[in-house]
Amino acid sequence: MTAAQLSTFQRWSILAGAAILLSLAMGMRQSFGLFQPSIIHDTAITTADFSLATALQNVVWGISQPMVGLLADRFGARYVMITGVLVYAAGLVIMVISTSALVFTIGAGLCIGLALSCTASSMTMTVTSRTVSAAKRSVAMGAVSAAGSLGLVIASPLAQTLISTAGWQVALIGFLGLVAVMLPAAIFAGRADRIEIEKSDDIAQSIGTVVQSALGHSGFVVMAIAFFVCGLQLVFITTHLPNYLSICGLDASLGATALAIIGLFNVIGSYSFGWLGGRYPKQLLLGGIYIVRSIAIAAYFTFPATPASTMVFAAVMGTLWLGVVPLVNGLVAQLFGLRFMATLTGIAFLSHQAGSFMGAWGGGLIYDRLGSYDAAWKSAVLIGLIAGAFQMLMNVRPPQRREAIESALPSAA
Repeated sequence: MTAAQLSTFQRWSILAGAAILLSLAMGMRQSFGLFQPSIIHDTAITTADFSLATALQNVVWGISQPMVGLLADRFGARYVMITGVLVYAAGLVIMVISTSALVFTIGAGLCIGLALSCTASSMTMTVTSRTVSAAKRSVAMGAVSAAGSLGLVIASPLAQTLISTAGWQVALIGFLGLVAVMLPAAIFAGRADRIEIEKSDDIAQSIGTVVQSALGHSGFVVMAIAFFVCGLQLVFITTHLPNYLSICGLDASLGATALAIIGLFNVIGSYSFGWLGGRYPKQLLLGGIYIVRSIAIAAYFTFPATPASTMVFAAVMGTLWLGVVPLVNGLVAQLFGLRFMATLTGIAFLSHQAGSFMGAWGGGLIYDRLGSYDAAWKSAVLIGLIAGAFQMLMNVRPPQRREAIESALPSAA
């Protein structure tokens, strides 16, 4: 069965499953920063311990993503995604019973990191790409990414309410209810395994050849390095913004409100950048996101934080949050096709997660050593501006061998 032969119900059920899976996986993960003050207060876990667990989560996510993508490319996405949901549940249970840094790190770091490889953006964007035509691919990825942003709107208020009224352990148990919803979503999204890849996207190459081609492609390398900065900036904010607001003497609920606003505006931004990516050069849009993000971070942290400035900052960052997802995945498909898309986006995502590690752990380390986040946000701004400039200059021509074969396909038909 090809994508064109799908019924309307089949197509929408796959896309809805992917959106729900992405939404809840990312919504819970991006809300973990709300648990930091309570966990630090109630256990022997320190700010540095919490940051290290979050950093390890991102490293595990990044390191495992290429292998998870390879398994999905070879054996199908459904079983990979279902396994990820079960591991996510195990990670939350371990976090609930944790009283030491080691146990907490196993749950929040190792288990959740592996689960995200199987359930988050790389897998859901691969499923989405198979389900629609090339002409609609960018806007479809933007739409799924936008719908996926609603998870933060659900997860962060739920977490903050339960933390305030019943404690952080009960809030994590509440997250287990959201994980239960992820299971049928993974089953529906996994129906994309039955879709045949179009001939132009199924050029006969081995996985080793494609990976070697990607690593030797200057544009792919630049995009992957710039993706490092994306991870650093976003995880620094989700991990440390609630603690920063607490330091500034602002109400604890403001952190949850800010994350919810990020999720809400992310719906607008993700769809918009997906739509724009189908009409304008994706590399220019990506570079623009990194640069504007950096300017927003500099403007917010330069002046004393207030509820109003925090809401504005959250709205701006939300608009620029996951808009990178359809653009990066679209560039990978444009350069190398769909056959090994999960593997190649996994490789690029490894760089993103290396940046996430630095954003989470480095931010906590800098704060513990210097008593301030100033050096952390200034570094994030500087490298963000540099990355944005290089991203705009990215080489977007497909590798020569693929370009030659694609040009020959119409004449052979």
